[in-house]
Amino acid sequence: MSTTGAIAHVTVKSPAQMQELGRRLAPLLRPGDLVLLTGELGAGKTTLTRGLGEALGVRGAVTSPTFVIARVHPSLTGGPALVHVDAYRLGGGLDEMEDLDLDVSLPESVVVVEWGDGKVEELSEDRLHVVIGRAVGADAPGGAGGHPEDDVDDVREVTVTGLGARWADAGLLALETC
Repeated sequence: MSTTGAIAHVTVKSPAQMQELGRRLAPLLRPGDLVLLTGELGAGKTTLTRGLGEALGVRGAVTSPTFVIARVHPSLTGGPALVHVDAYRLGGGLDEMEDLDLDVSLPESVVVVEWGDGKVEELSEDRLHVVIGRAVGADAPGGAGGHPEDDVDDVREVTVTGLGARWADAGLLALETC
């Protein structure tokens, strides 16, 4: 069973900040990393992945792979490719995911799976789980006692959890600053 290596909590106030979070997360990633993204529709999963792609220096626009299931973005800089998967329409666990050959791609790529909970965890004991939730009520910046200039609808609470030994000292807590 995987152990938790580190947990970072980040408040993101706009899509631009979500993309920036992806750019800040990218330097912590290396070939073989599996990243699971969880959040409701419109939470910012693809926006975060777009930031990852920019910082990793990959080819092609990072857009939602909902209708193609998976997109491979090769590196333009000699780094790992970004494999971006949307498992939303996939019903059953690893069996369906095996058709995508993610286990073949994983060792030399960074694999990011939107809606991957309960579907791809078996690919790696060491993985990063990013949960994006909407900030609500008085706790939300811009809510009661917050800053009126902040658009509460765009505010997200992001929890980044490293599972497994790989993430024990990977620097996730640095994401909380800035």
